[in-house]
Amino acid sequence: MIRRFARPYARAIVDVLQSPEKADAIRHELERFEQVRKSSADLQELYANPGVEHDTKLKVTNAFAKRLGLSDMTIKILGVLIGNHRVNDLDSIVEALAVMVREATDTIAAEVRSAHQLTPQEEAELRRTLEKKAGRKVEMILKTDPTLIGGFVAKIGSEVYDASVLGKIHRFRESLG
Repeated sequence: MIRRFARPYARAIVDVLQSPEKADAIRHELERFEQVRKSSADLQELYANPGVEHDTKLKVTNAFAKRLGLSDMTIKILGVLIGNHRVNDLDSIVEALAVMVREATDTIAAEVRSAHQLTPQEEAELRRTLEKKAGRKVEMILKTDPTLIGGFVAKIGSEVYDASVLGKIHRFRESLG
């Protein structure tokens, strides 16, 4: 769920960059930063603590951003979010940005769970298959779910395509009962 405050930030990013492709590149950089922030209890505490100086937060952010190879624009955006006490809400902003980029590029999101990590070839083949079914470009959000045993489950909007071994077992059981 996208929180209401996130849309204006996402809109500002798209407006400043004037290109959905550039906004998408920034989105991926922000996602990488967010993964690092979420994986570190120290960083979470730093950004959540109002007692830590703004300049200290910026210095730490710049150090991590440079290490991650983030662009100057991404660093500026992170600075604005820190200044407005919204860096802890980066997930919602990134999600709103993703929705805006997809709308601008006529792309649809597909949540895909697969039994194992997909190879680049498998990913490309699956994307082509889903794009045929959806009738437009597909952005896959991949997750690994070993409980599927084999295959995948893809959800595009309200449509679910279940090509998993677990799904086949369930359908077989239902046909017997």
